Amino acid sequence: MFDKLMEAQQKAGEVKKRLDAISVTGTAEGGKITVQANGNKVVQSVNIDAAFFKEADKEELEELLVVAINKAMEQADNVSQSEMAAITSAMLGGMGGLGNLFGK
Repeated sequence: MFDKLMEAQQKAGEVKKRLDAISVTGTAEGGKITVQANGNKVVQSVNIDAAFFKEADKEELEELLVVAINKAMEQADNVSQSEMAAITSAMLGGMGGLGNLFGK
C-alpha cells in the first residue's frame, strides 16, 4: 500500500507540472480584455485593448476583469479535473479496480 501512496504522490506531481504548462484564456467584452492563466490557476498575463482602455471607466474595467479572470479560472478547473480524472482512472485500473481497495 505504501508503494501505491508513493506512486500517487509522484503522479500528483506530474499532473501539477502538466497543469503548469497548460494555458487557458478568459475573455470579456468580445476579447477586449484577455486573461491568461495556467492549469494551476496562476494568472500569467492580462491584456486590455488600448482603444477600449481609453474609453472605459474604472468600474467597467474592474467588472470586466473579474469576468475574464473567472472565465480563465473556470477553464483551469475543467482542465485540472480532466487531468485528475485521467490519473485517478489510470491508478485505479492499475490497482485492479475499486473492488481491491475494499478487500473484495
